[in-house]
Amino acid sequence: MSQSKTFHLPDLGEGLPDATIVEWYVKEGDVARLDEPLVSMETAKAVVEVPSPVSGKVLKLAGAAGDVIATGAMLAVFEPDPNLPQRAEGQDTGHHHGGGHAAPAKAAASDDGGELPTQPAPSEARGGDAGTVVGAMQSSDAVHSETAISVGGVKAMPAVRALAKKLGVDLARVRATGADGTVSLADVKNAAASPSSLLPAAPGGTGPAAAAAQSPAAAASRGVSRGEEPRTPMSAAGKPMRTRPPGAAAIASGQPEQLKGVRRNMARVMADAHSKVVPTTLVDDADLHGWIGKQDITARLVRAITVACKTVPALNAWFDGDALAVTRHPHVDVGIAVDTDDGLFVPALRNADMLDARGIREGINRLRLQVEERSIAASELSGYTISLSNFGMFAGRYATPVVVPPCVAIVGAGKLSHDVVAVIGGIEVHRRLPISLTFDHRAATGGEAARFLKALLDDMALPQ
Repeated sequence: MSQSKTFHLPDLGEGLPDATIVEWYVKEGDVARLDEPLVSMETAKAVVEVPSPVSGKVLKLAGAAGDVIATGAMLAVFEPDPNLPQRAEGQDTGHHHGGGHAAPAKAAASDDGGELPTQPAPSEARGGDAGTVVGAMQSSDAVHSETAISVGGVKAMPAVRALAKKLGVDLARVRATGADGTVSLADVKNAAASPSSLLPAAPGGTGPAAAAAQSPAAAASRGVSRGEEPRTPMSAAGKPMRTRPPGAAAIASGQPEQLKGVRRNMARVMADAHSKVVPTTLVDDADLHGWIGKQDITARLVRAITVACKTVPALNAWFDGDALAVTRHPHVDVGIAVDTDDGLFVPALRNADMLDARGIREGINRLRLQVEERSIAASELSGYTISLSNFGMFAGRYATPVVVPPCVAIVGAGKLSHDVVAVIGGIEVHRRLPISLTFDHRAATGGEAARFLKALLDDMALPQ
């Protein structure tokens, strides 16, 4: 009997401690081929396809879709077949179990099912571009491969399959519009928005939609839990039902859900930030009454931040709490917080201090689109020197946004309002934008933060 070979989950080039299984392309007992897709894994930044390291029979798989696997833990066990192609001993696979190695630069999924060519961003001399989705953690500058593969007769990229699983869309029923019959992200989104456009289901279909219909989660969405009667507002006697009898012990109706991907990493980073930073928040209002014509508020905010950074460089900096060292940056890279269903992303708008209003808007739109498509390079989610949270797009006036090391400051913009303002000789109604500035008091003084905020407000008040 051939000797078995254990394959451990490699470092996917992002410096993260684990990844979540999205979909296996093989099952136990199958014969895997060298370098053919083995499994797709979701990290905090991307859905990454992991190829088989050997050719041979699959003896054991580590878990099922949705399970979290630690980097370096057993992913699969093989029985290599000497009659099939094998990788030469010592030949590099491009994946590593430790940090310090970059995976090869590859391509990411586009909305038409093809590939968006991407190049790894060179590691910046100004800090090595260490960072995470929402903070600082060692990461590779490489973008991982997403190539369309055919599974079950359906050709799609890992990110597309992950989206279909999340939306409960059966890929086998989606009309493919991508190159060579590839199902694209847009195809899946359209199918989810318009179920009538789906192709007829095959007899005895077992797609995600069919499975979801029988799943506990689907039952819960209808208000029915396992072992429970359907919930109704009235009892059989026609009297209002109580949620639970008085004095009865509370019973959890939901089930614990393990955090995965982006949210899992966000939880780690936020907890780390809370344990290290000494946050202090200043709030004020930017008066937009003098603006001429319609202007892009976010673009103006970014410009005002860059002006304030030049005026008070102490807040456009990184702070090393262990070495008690501050790095002040001559350039301004603004991290733009982007809220998604998967969690928080903070892509970096590079060299924002060199961009005009149009360049800022185009850059923000590009970053948002790449985040939504999960095609953004890991290097674009790190290395920013200060960040902006425009939470007022939804609700809220003031906040205490979280400063994530190594950054020293973050600016929060609240909901635009029309306020009554006292002026000489009477009162006027002005458009005003609430601004919150949180800074790390270990690295900056209250006076520096106040001068920074004043410079930002003064620029926002300019007519143009």
